[in-house]
Amino acid sequence: MRYLVLALSLVACSATASPAEREGWAVIETNRTYQNLIDRVKTAAKANKMGIVTEAGPTEAAANRGVTIPGNRVIGVYNNDFAVRMLEASEAAMIEAPIRFYVTEQEDGTATLSYKTPSLVFSPYAEDSPEVMIIAKELDTVFGKIAEDAVK
Repeated sequence: MRYLVLALSLVACSATASPAEREGWAVIETNRTYQNLIDRVKTAAKANKMGIVTEAGPTEAAANRGVTIPGNRVIGVYNNDFAVRMLEASEAAMIEAPIRFYVTEQEDGTATLSYKTPSLVFSPYAEDSPEVMIIAKELDTVFGKIAEDAVK
């Protein structure tokens, strides 16, 4: 009985809400492989005049330790034009840049692309200046286009 309770508590602890269940997230299930989707996000970002600012994920580091986990990569995207404008609108808001795409490998070998919309990310700074949300909505369009290009 004690083992059953332990097993059930471990299952309960490992269950988390998926990005699809979170307000302000864009989540796109694809038929693309994990690595292909990563490559396509980077290509789409550059084609939409945005730069890859950061990139991180635990998958490779875990493999180096002998631990196998599904592919998991965060790709930070932004550009200097938006950075300068956002700094003028709200110095504090720049802590949120770059905005991140999240590529996750699924059990069936496909990958999902997720991201918090820039409007959600920058909404706490809207009281600093109305320009913050104007810029964020422009970024919503750019990020939507990057996602569309990456998954098609």
